[in-house]
Amino acid sequence: MKRNLLLLAAASALVIAPALAAQGKPAFAPWGVDLSAMDNGVKPGDDFFDYVNGAWAKRTEIAPDRTFVGIDSVLNDQLDKDVRSIVEDMAKNPTQSGRIGQQVGDFYASWMDEAAIAAKGTAPLKPYLDRIAAVKDKGELLDLFATVGYESPVGVAIYPDLATPTQYAVYAGQGGLGMPNRDYYLLQGAKYDAYRAAYRAYVTKIQELAGMTDAAAKADRIVALETAIAKVHWTPEQSRDIDKIYNPMDRAKLKAFAPQLDWDRALAKSGLGDVKSVVVTETSAVQEIGKLVDSVPLSTWKDYLAYHFVSDHAAYLPKAIDDASFDFFSKTLRDVPTQRDRWKRGVSLVNGALGEAVGQIYVERHYPAESDRQMGELIANIRAALQEKIETNSWMDEPTKKEAVAKLAAFDPRTGHPAKYIDYSSLKVDRSDLLGNVMRSNQFDWDLLLTRMKKPVDRTLWDMTPQTNNAYYDPTQNQITFPAAILQPPYFDPNADPASNYGSIGATIGHEIGHGFDDQGRKFDGTGKLRDWWTAATAQKYDAHAAALVKQYDSYEPVPGVHIKGQLTLGENLGDLGGLEVAYAAYRRYVAQHGEPPVIGGLTGDQRFFIAFGYSWQTKQREGALRAQLLTNEHSPAKYRVNGVVRNVDAWYKAFNVKPGDKLYLPPEQRVHVW
Repeated sequence: MKRNLLLLAAASALVIAPALAAQGKPAFAPWGVDLSAMDNGVKPGDDFFDYVNGAWAKRTEIAPDRTFVGIDSVLNDQLDKDVRSIVEDMAKNPTQSGRIGQQVGDFYASWMDEAAIAAKGTAPLKPYLDRIAAVKDKGELLDLFATVGYESPVGVAIYPDLATPTQYAVYAGQGGLGMPNRDYYLLQGAKYDAYRAAYRAYVTKIQELAGMTDAAAKADRIVALETAIAKVHWTPEQSRDIDKIYNPMDRAKLKAFAPQLDWDRALAKSGLGDVKSVVVTETSAVQEIGKLVDSVPLSTWKDYLAYHFVSDHAAYLPKAIDDASFDFFSKTLRDVPTQRDRWKRGVSLVNGALGEAVGQIYVERHYPAESDRQMGELIANIRAALQEKIETNSWMDEPTKKEAVAKLAAFDPRTGHPAKYIDYSSLKVDRSDLLGNVMRSNQFDWDLLLTRMKKPVDRTLWDMTPQTNNAYYDPTQNQITFPAAILQPPYFDPNADPASNYGSIGATIGHEIGHGFDDQGRKFDGTGKLRDWWTAATAQKYDAHAAALVKQYDSYEPVPGVHIKGQLTLGENLGDLGGLEVAYAAYRRYVAQHGEPPVIGGLTGDQRFFIAFGYSWQTKQREGALRAQLLTNEHSPAKYRVNGVVRNVDAWYKAFNVKPGDKLYLPPEQRVHVW
């Protein structure tokens, strides 16, 4: 989901000048929001989300191949079409764009050639399954755990070191589950019993389709093993606690900590033989998984690996296997009735494998330089508003304010696209070998990380492609990144009313900047180093604010029997609330510079600001997808990212005359204010 980040900019005061807005018409007349989405029969103070989006929700159905419909799905559909044009051009004439054209065109063509995939059947699996069958002992089992493309109960990754963010570190943490997370294995109730029964049937079917014998008995053992892994997994709330997951261990400590995992052998097999230490994240889970590696029979682990290899690569195999995967993971778990069009899935595949090669062409075709200029101006105004709030708030003491201002000054915002793109020239792409293309792509990505690890962290690298409708914050680099794809209507429109841009992309920018000061991001300083720069007194006041917000969100129940996890979603909820507060302050700065805006269609500027915010979260989800989000995701559902936020913002009460008795009304003393 979008709004995962942070940001900075220079000290310009102007955002969207009236003269600029006059150059053209907004995509959504008359001022930037589709007003036909609104349900004026709903009081804003009772349900602001439905007031803004209710009429749209009543008339709009979710497409059968989607988990949701809304602003993002509309924009994503357009992005799919834009990228399809690029990859199909290359597939038709792969030599036209040189090596990149050949790679993109042939990768896409290998996916679209369903007849060739069907003709090969399960033959492409043979060399990979043969490797599993040949495993003779636990040492060789660990070798496969450490081989790209094979499942492992302990995941290994490379990221900047939280304590020394100019250098990379190796991280090891819990993994190994087939269903989304531990809750699907452990929660009680008929719904979860049904999920578990369906999963066992799926594990059986996948093995049968791949030609494996004794599938049902093996499925029982595989599911039992995954359930044992799930029991030792940390909860999502525990796994997002930076203080708990940063546990560097040298080789000697690793061996004593979990000797069954034979760290020397596993790291050497991964290409990390010269690494002196590893950061273990979910410590007790990794330790207990090590014991399972030792105690569970080798034959069960081999069955587990074989099943996972087929399941994890089901999309690149004949239709029956692909359909079985869709039926369980999408239809059963997320209530999606229909598989997406093949070309759309092909676009996603190529975006994942050769994303920056495609992105380079996407930027040339679809991203005007003017967007960069205006975003720079808007970011600057948001930053100025946040600095003022830091300097004048009553809950931060002076030493903490000084550090906070320094962190804000060090923010590095990136918009549009990276300064340089990944060189994919060494990646072999074969038009007749889909599974091989995927495996070689995954190996290319890992080898690229190994190469980067030997050097200082390159701050110009991006973790998203330009054609991605999203944004992110990297606390170790103190950077926020807004790809080209999100910088277009309805989130950002250079011809829209400033209130619309501030309420939408402005709140998103404020959200991302705010991640530098949320419950986890605040633990990093301006250089990106994990360091506690808060005085005890200020931290105590901050924690009290956060606890109140946790309590609010814990009370929300989007699905009967399933509440929002206030602690899991705390960082994003803080980002949403603080982002809206800062965006509103920035908007009022704009108004102070340019004068109070006119009333348009009976709506004041402040009302348009908040309506644009609510409109930017226009979303309707399937219950299964919503349930999965509540159990696994750190983001609250869209409706609560609106209603749960505005009810804490004083200016919203004034703009819509919200009074006691309205359903969203909170007494002033119960409202949580981040800034």
